[in-house]
Amino acid sequence: MKDFFDNVARYPRYLVSFSLGILYNAMQPLVPLFQRPATAIALLGATMAGFLFLTFTLRAMLGLDHG
Repeated sequence: MKDFFDNVARYPRYLVSFSLGILYNAMQPLVPLFQRPATAIALLGATMAGFLFLTFTLRAMLGLDHG
């Protein structure tokens, strides 16, 4: 039974490693865009717009609007 719990205890570390690996590989193509100020501002603006769009959409879908 101890082997079972040792094995299960490894999953959070695997999840963190896997998630960081995906994040790292997703960000690598975007790194050169941050070297020019115009593309960096555009990329940050697009990221913020996407986050706000997702936030407002989920709030409306889940009925969390308090207005």
